Amino acid sequence: MAVTAASYGDLRHLLPANYKRLIALWLEEDCPSFDYGGFVVGESEAGARLLGKSQGIVAGVPFFDEVFSQLGCTVEWHVKEGEPITPIKHCATVRGPIRKILLGERVSLNILARCSGIATKTSSLVSALRSHGWNGTLAGTRKTTPGFRVVEKYGILVGGADPHRHDLSSMTMLKDNHVWACANNRSAGDGAAGKSADSIAAAIPRAVHAAKAAAGFSTKVEVECCSIDEANAAIGAGADIVMLDNFTADGVRTAAKQLKETWAGKNKSFLIEVSGGLNETNAAAYVCSDVDILSTSSIHQGTGIVDFSLKVSLR
Repeated sequence: MAVTAASYGDLRHLLPANYKRLIALWLEEDCPSFDYGGFVVGESEAGARLLGKSQGIVAGVPFFDEVFSQLGCTVEWHVKEGEPITPIKHCATVRGPIRKILLGERVSLNILARCSGIATKTSSLVSALRSHGWNGTLAGTRKTTPGFRVVEKYGILVGGADPHRHDLSSMTMLKDNHVWACANNRSAGDGAAGKSADSIAAAIPRAVHAAKAAAGFSTKVEVECCSIDEANAAIGAGADIVMLDNFTADGVRTAAKQLKETWAGKNKSFLIEVSGGLNETNAAAYVCSDVDILSTSSIHQGTGIVDFSLKVSLR
């Protein structure tokens, strides 16, 4: 069984220092000038119950905490991050000046609801894949919301999946456009058509070698492949990961098996990733012992939320 990051410790220790700056910016966005409602309620000490109003997994605790920390409030949690809840669940208690609680209410709930929704969707797909006996890696993609990536990737981790690469510097991924550009650049002098299947496969080794020369030994290189020929070219050139993109389920099984058999015993270590339109309705059809990674944006792009609310009471 695959082991998740959360089994090794508190996931908040992964967070970069700049997440606190993001929280400050989000608070500023929500109240860029006068706080008229806050003026009405004043600074009386109050408490507020965080209520989970729909079923799901709680995720986003450090972001929720930081919102209220920056506002001079405290948070006491009654559930653990990653814990499933059913409505209506008293998840946490926030204490502090009532104006500050209300100032942080919408920002904190928006973050928590979205992060929890991602963790819930992720956990559901992980469980579905495990039920088919597959112990490979489910990964999110870089199709994230600008400015909100750290929260979305965090939710993926809480849900038990792999966050994949976080940015363009995390791993060298040579997608079809990169390879097409290399093919065209190489053929520009002789007038050859750069986008034929043969020219693309021929350009892959050049692209892989250039990527390894630039990124060095510490950065993995992955190549997006649309055919077995392209995958063989990538593996032969030293790619660490080949992505079988937009293959059919049967095509994946055939290609993955053939690639593993072709390169067995030839001192080539590589992983096979499958991507392209995978979601909770079809991902299980792609699992087999020769596939190492399934990557999808369905666990974090366009997902639903877990509904939370804050109910304030004077104390």
